[in-house]
Amino acid sequence: MLVAKGHKVRVLDNLALQIHGPQPESSPLFRSIQDNVEFFRGSVTSRDDLIKVLPGMDTIVHLAAETGTGQSMYAIRHYSDVNIGGTALLLDLIANEQFPVRKIVVASSRAVYGEGKYFCVQHGFVFPSSRSAKDMERGDFAVHCPKCGVPAQAVPTDEEIPVRPSSVYGVTKLTQEQMVVTVGKVLGISVLAFRYQNVYGPGQSLSNPYTGILSIFSTRIRNGSSINIFEDGKESRDFVFIDDVVDVTAKGIEHEASLVDVFNVGSGTATDVLTIASKLQQLLGNDVSVNVSGQFRIGDIRHNVADLTKVKAVLGFEPSISIEEGLRQFVAWVKGEKIHVDRYEESLMELRMKELFK
Repeated sequence: MLVAKGHKVRVLDNLALQIHGPQPESSPLFRSIQDNVEFFRGSVTSRDDLIKVLPGMDTIVHLAAETGTGQSMYAIRHYSDVNIGGTALLLDLIANEQFPVRKIVVASSRAVYGEGKYFCVQHGFVFPSSRSAKDMERGDFAVHCPKCGVPAQAVPTDEEIPVRPSSVYGVTKLTQEQMVVTVGKVLGISVLAFRYQNVYGPGQSLSNPYTGILSIFSTRIRNGSSINIFEDGKESRDFVFIDDVVDVTAKGIEHEASLVDVFNVGSGTATDVLTIASKLQQLLGNDVSVNVSGQFRIGDIRHNVADLTKVKAVLGFEPSISIEEGLRQFVAWVKGEKIHVDRYEESLMELRMKELFK
């Protein structure tokens, strides 16, 4: 989209094995940009690699991060080194070298909120901490009011609520966001931190077993494997289609007024996991057994849906792709891709060994 608009685009990416597979240069995602941008293979954690790509760039879109919530709970140093260390190195170079950067768009995450915003009939709006493992072990997956203990109702989460990340991943994304915002203010650089919800769509990794239930479920369905639904299947997420994410990110890049702020980016609609599994089976034309197991991962949240009031008012963003249309486009793309080896059980085994999967 940016190239089509006439922008010069330079990409730094390490083509991680977990995302692109063992032959990353042949991955569809890499091939889609290979001849359209100036590409550098390298890491955001390498000073030498950053120095290669920063000259002449006036805007940085910082998407570099490890993103597995469960994996982050045991790969703690790695997540810190990449998400926090890589961002610190980038900002250090901008602050101390003569690079013409005037704007940074940084990918934050809804994970910074933890459970987010809820409503209690007795106490109004409340902001619960992480759910108790003991409650979930006995099948109580609800989020309870922190004041009276009764189940509370999820409501759209806005940017002004207290941030309480419940995973190491969420902590690293919050730190990343706060560093960029703080340095941007001091240096007079515009910063837009987008708290992306659950992004999905054509191009996402189908081989990564650590993140993205749409890719995990579709790979298992195509392999004829059963689907294990955690908790009671009623946990929900705000699934936002990639085209809408590209649209709002481009709006942020091209926003002319000086700005340092954070924005939710989502669809504004919650969809539960059982619905996702059912729709994917229907669209892929392959029924597999679905097991609502009551199992759960430490650090997972119960619900999330974004309040989009702010991003609509400031950037004029309106999500345009419904979950039904987005899934249709996603599955149409998936059907044209090779069926990947399903490594999901391996990822769960790692969590079990760390006592993070119950």
